[in-house]
Amino acid sequence: MRHIKCSHCNQPNTLSGESTPNFFHLFWIPLFRVSTTQIIRCNYCKKGYYKDEFTTAMRAAFKN
Repeated sequence: MRHIKCSHCNQPNTLSGESTPNFFHLFWIPLFRVSTTQIIRCNYCKKGYYKDEFTTAMRAAFKN
């Protein structure tokens, strides 16, 4: 995520995004996706931002 600063440490170009699906399991077999967890983490200060903490710039960069 270029040109976006971390709101915690103000370092530019250090954010990376990750999307992880969560599945319903039956006897350790994933059957269907229940939800998806989206997180953006700063590689400098290691602060994590969950979807409800995203700024508008983070949301726009995460969609792309």
